[in-house]
Amino acid sequence: MRICRFLACLLILSLSLSSCKKKQEPIFYESSRKEAPVKEVPKDILAAQQAFTNVVKAVNPSVVNISTVSKKKLVQPFFELSPLFNDFFDGGQMRPQYRREKSLGSGFIINSDGYIITNDHVVRDAESIQVKLSNDKVYNGKVVGSDSKTDIAVIRINAGQPLPSAVLGDSDKLQVGQWAIAIGNPFGLDRTVTVGVISATGRANMGIETYEDFIQTDASINPGNSGGPLLNVYGEVIGINTAIVAAGQGIGFAIPVNMAKQVVAQLIKKGSVTRGWLGVSIQPVTEEIAKSFGQGKAQGALVSDIMAGSPAEKAGLIQGDIILRFAGKEIRDPRQLQLVVADTPVGQKVEVEIFRDGQTQKLAVTLGNSDSASAVKPKSAEPQTGWFGLTVEELPANMRMGGVRGVLVTAVDPEGMSAESGIQRGDIIISINRKKIAGLADYAGAMKEAERKGSVALLVKRGDANIYFAIKIR
Repeated sequence: MRICRFLACLLILSLSLSSCKKKQEPIFYESSRKEAPVKEVPKDILAAQQAFTNVVKAVNPSVVNISTVSKKKLVQPFFELSPLFNDFFDGGQMRPQYRREKSLGSGFIINSDGYIITNDHVVRDAESIQVKLSNDKVYNGKVVGSDSKTDIAVIRINAGQPLPSAVLGDSDKLQVGQWAIAIGNPFGLDRTVTVGVISATGRANMGIETYEDFIQTDASINPGNSGGPLLNVYGEVIGINTAIVAAGQGIGFAIPVNMAKQVVAQLIKKGSVTRGWLGVSIQPVTEEIAKSFGQGKAQGALVSDIMAGSPAEKAGLIQGDIILRFAGKEIRDPRQLQLVVADTPVGQKVEVEIFRDGQTQKLAVTLGNSDSASAVKPKSAEPQTGWFGLTVEELPANMRMGGVRGVLVTAVDPEGMSAESGIQRGDIIISINRKKIAGLADYAGAMKEAERKGSVALLVKRGDANIYFAIKIR
């Protein structure tokens, strides 16, 4: 009996101990992948993840961090008003005061000799430049050349050994929606990688640089990313990260690498950039202008002015021509023509296709040097404007200097179509539907004909500018 009781107690004790053991939970669960919450990840996701990893591993060694120290002049004119600041003056003249500023940026090596592409604004006015490589070695950098109009600069370091270099891709082949990978030094955080897509191409009129043809991406770009590479899934550089929209998230801009190629080549060769020059003033072709010129589709760049002695004048371009193709490239708008001309080497002879008098023609033009453009003045000065709601008079004799002919706008009805189009008092109407206007008789005849036609294109002289205005008569 005692033995049975003893055995029963042992059984109860063992059951109690086993129940205690079952209640003990592990501190954490460590996966051997067999215990992973998701047993099967889609192969395309794994492939995409591996692709990003491969790009970073391959390109990271060519990406550099750039730190600069620059000397900035302080402008403090109010010091002159107080005798407390006499120590700042020397012989009655205020001594300029300076402060040193530090900034961070990014860049990428393009050949084993140590040439590095970055943004001009990263190294502008820098007294000293330090470049940190992926192996944490730091070298002094020297500016080889820079171009503020595209915000591109080339610097060089002497590492004493061949350096890993990035491979430049073809940004003309980019399509919206493709993957984009940015590597850089945002806020001083070394080698940060962000991923997104190409949101848009050909972004312009942003007011950032003179020549704009930006790639827009939602891959995060922050201060310090400037000058770093934007990559495709092949690890090729497709752009140079440059700017962000401060008020928006996921809106960053990169300079297309194809724009950079010619600039960089010139900077390395001679330290500066020389651009092609045509010598015309241009404006967009609106639907109204296209109709009044007899053009079936609103496209191209309308020539509103020709510079005297310019390549355009020598080639036979005239006011009112619409440039449709330049050097084999279709011209959609004035911005594109500006970029194509700038990228064409000085002295190169190219074919220009224009729309004139209802038909297309081809001309050959040899481009000049844009550096000479500032010394050349317009061949003529003729703006655009036009029509009902206008009061015009004969052009006074004192305004006919230089051979200017036309009629003077003396009043514009604020509720009329002319005011809507932008015509102003003081404008000189010099042609109507491409017919030159010498006086009031020509003006009256041309306006009657335009009324029958239903639309009018006016060329107006306003100051030193020539402008076309197209108005659809209601």
